[in-house]
Amino acid sequence: MLPTPRPLTDPRSRDTWLFWIIALLVLGAGLGLRDPWPADEPRFTLVAKQMVESGDWLFPHRGHELYSDKPPVFMWLQAIAYTIFGNWRVAFLLPSLLAALGTLWCVVDLGKRLWTRRVGLYAGYALLFALQFTWQAKKAQIDPLVVFWITLGNYGLLRHVLQTARNQGPNWPMWMLGWAAAALGVISKGVGILALLVLVPAGFASLRGWNVKVHVRDARFWLGPLAFVLAACVWLVPMLIAAIGHAGPEYRAYVDDILLRQTAKRYGASWDHGQPLWYFIEVMATMWLPTVLALPWAIPAWRRRLRRRDPRYLLPLAWWALVIVFFSIPSGKRDMYILPALPMMALALGPLLPGLMRKVGVRRAAFGFTAVFSIAMLLGGLAMWLGDPGFERRFVEERGLEAESTALAMCITAVGVWGVLCLLFAGRRRPFAATVAMLSGVWVAFGLMLAPLLNDSSSARGLMTDVGRRIGPDAELGLVAWREQNLLMADRRVAEFGFKVDFDEQMQRGLRWQREAPTTRWLLVQDVALAPCIDASRTQHLGNANRRGWTLVPGDAATGCR
Repeated sequence: MLPTPRPLTDPRSRDTWLFWIIALLVLGAGLGLRDPWPADEPRFTLVAKQMVESGDWLFPHRGHELYSDKPPVFMWLQAIAYTIFGNWRVAFLLPSLLAALGTLWCVVDLGKRLWTRRVGLYAGYALLFALQFTWQAKKAQIDPLVVFWITLGNYGLLRHVLQTARNQGPNWPMWMLGWAAAALGVISKGVGILALLVLVPAGFASLRGWNVKVHVRDARFWLGPLAFVLAACVWLVPMLIAAIGHAGPEYRAYVDDILLRQTAKRYGASWDHGQPLWYFIEVMATMWLPTVLALPWAIPAWRRRLRRRDPRYLLPLAWWALVIVFFSIPSGKRDMYILPALPMMALALGPLLPGLMRKVGVRRAAFGFTAVFSIAMLLGGLAMWLGDPGFERRFVEERGLEAESTALAMCITAVGVWGVLCLLFAGRRRPFAATVAMLSGVWVAFGLMLAPLLNDSSSARGLMTDVGRRIGPDAELGLVAWREQNLLMADRRVAEFGFKVDFDEQMQRGLRWQREAPTTRWLLVQDVALAPCIDASRTQHLGNANRRGWTLVPGDAATGCR
């Protein structure tokens, strides 16, 4: 018999509905109001767009070159969203939004199952308002999707191995779900395998007599690895079969690059983004605000619960530590690498928050964070509005935002005013309500006001619209030293001369292409790639966009080039 749903007048139902309304508002505000921004968004959207247009969904392309940096799962979701909605401004962000909501659901539901409904909601709020989670959720990058797969993997595995009063294992469907989610994470970005690391502390706890059971001796244990293999084969098998069927060597190179260099070799060599060993400590201390402010009080409480041998804390916390160690070993580090650990930290923090929020120190920390953030925004906005500070001058010049600078300053000032008002109304009595209200206003303002203001410059829409107006509807356009946003935002079919090709070689190819019809063909060239033979007096400099200078080169400006 199905349980009777609680009416909306029930306080418990109202709390749940309020959380999901706030989550949808915070994460979804601005959907459809901007175009893809660098560094990664235009690349993935361009790949998805070319999938839709070419019908080739197995082998992603960036321009005419194969794109092997990432598996295509995220781009598939973008392409599917476009197929449904027919609007790239909605489609390119929708997978990240749904993934973030799915991650929140996993944390809230797991908190409810392991502790109480209230604990699940507290854990959800701790995750939702951590700055890094919300910021990444509002971007069309692969990371929100990978975080969802890893959190879903943890969700399934924890529901299977934990033996508590509210969660009685084994749960073999959840066991298979956990392994399958890890595999989907692998074919999304490679690091989805991290979800399976939770089995390390689970096995340790099981051997030490904690209420954890991995059920290794049960034959159904192997259903998990089988689910992993089957889920991974969704992409691997068709891709490998198609690659073998292609005669061109570029497809073999694609397979080698995406299966080896971009996974195991990349982790081992880690050639980019060198950072010190303690880098992720800095990231968590800043990007996980304000949630991380509770840690000085939470750590002693976690220690007491671990002494009581409570596996509900051991497994998420140990897994968090393993993720930090995993990404700290190579020298190459980026801030979003550690993001998958945030949901499990929020889950372990959830049951402590009702008590911690009554402590004077925690309340002061929340009040101080809200005050510092709000006042900084207010003073920064006023300085931009009434003065000419150096940080504004650099920002405006790099991005070509001279026309929008006043409106930008007004928006930032308005956000600061909102934060101060939240403090005045909530004050010291309800500092956490002030923090939630202030951050909700920040993210809504970003989606509805700031993002549209920055869009033309950040997305290259303004640049490419200007290019189309200058050359006219009948002209042909070629791109030299281009970025993905230039090709994506172009108002016509364009000629491009390779993406990974050296700039000088692109320039020479572009000039040869232009000489075939010099009166109707134009080149859009990044300033750093302009050939010395071009007559600068006949070119049209378009200023800066995406922190790069751009110049239009007509055919008669290149008559001296051979």
